[in-house]
Amino acid sequence: MVEMTKEDIEPTEADIMGMCQEMFSKMTMYLPGELTATSENYELVGNMNKLTSLKYLKMKDIAVNISRNLKDLNQKYAALQSYLDHFTLIEDQVAALEQTAYKLGVCSKKLEAKYKKSER
Repeated sequence: MVEMTKEDIEPTEADIMGMCQEMFSKMTMYLPGELTATSENYELVGNMNKLTSLKYLKMKDIAVNISRNLKDLNQKYAALQSYLDHFTLIEDQVAALEQTAYKLGVCSKKLEAKYKKSER
C-alpha cells in the first residue's frame, strides 16, 4: 500500500481560497437569475390576480343583470297571471260547450231517427 502524506489528503490554503472564490463567483452568477425568476413569478401571479378580479367583476355584473331581468320577468308574469287564469277558464268553458254540443248532436240524431221511424 502506498502511504499518503498529509499534504495529499488536506488541500492547501491556496486551494481552499481558489475554491471559495470559484464558489462565490458561481453564486454571484446564480443568485441574480434565481431572484429574477422569483420576481417574474410574483409579477405573473399579480397579473393573474388582476385578470381574475376583472373576470369576477364582469361575472358579478352579469349576475346582477340576470337577477334584475328575472325580477322584471316575474313582475310581468304576475301582471299577466289574471289574463292567463281567464284564458284557462275560457278553455274549460269551451271544452264543456264542446261536450254539450256533442251530446246535443247525439240526441238530435236519435230524435231524427225516431221521427223518421214514426213517419213511416
